[in-house]
Amino acid sequence: MAKIEDVQKLREQTQAPVMECKKALEEAKGDFSKASEILKKKGELRAEKKEDSNTKSGVVESYIHSNHRVGALVELRCETDFVANNEEFKKLAYNLAMHITALNPKYVAYSKVPKEIIEEKEKEYADELKGTDKPTEIVEKIIKGKLEKEFQEICLDKQIFVKDETKSVEELIKEAIAKFGEKIEISRFIRFQI
Repeated sequence: MAKIEDVQKLREQTQAPVMECKKALEEAKGDFSKASEILKKKGELRAEKKEDSNTKSGVVESYIHSNHRVGALVELRCETDFVANNEEFKKLAYNLAMHITALNPKYVAYSKVPKEIIEEKEKEYADELKGTDKPTEIVEKIIKGKLEKEFQEICLDKQIFVKDETKSVEELIKEAIAKFGEKIEISRFIRFQI
């Protein structure tokens, strides 16, 4: 049986529900790192089930750089006011606004890039490779690689998170989904610069 102090400590670390913390500690036989991993996996499974959930709550957060010449607003959505009012959720929104200010993405996600822009870039890269004697399948792979690289730089979800170079913004959001147990999404943002 897990001690109440251990359950509270794990809850503070993971923000997971009390009963899940208790069960995870019992399953891990008191090992905190194993229990955290169990909770993370359970959170990811819960998040997968919520893919189609509605995000009817959330926050709008801002960040203005110290020079007061550049800043951003981000709308971070979730399912409930309970999560929207959580300090960790608000901190995530603030960090995303800071990221947007620093890296200036153009789109929330690759799926939000207008089809015409993708087609225009494909044509541009195809024209660059026209004079080469490379086989068609190699040319297609080169074009695909160039597109991925370009859109990784301008799509927020694919960018490497400015405060942690080990993960992308997309991975950061997935971690938040696992942690809070709700669907979380960046619905829109705007960046201002003088």
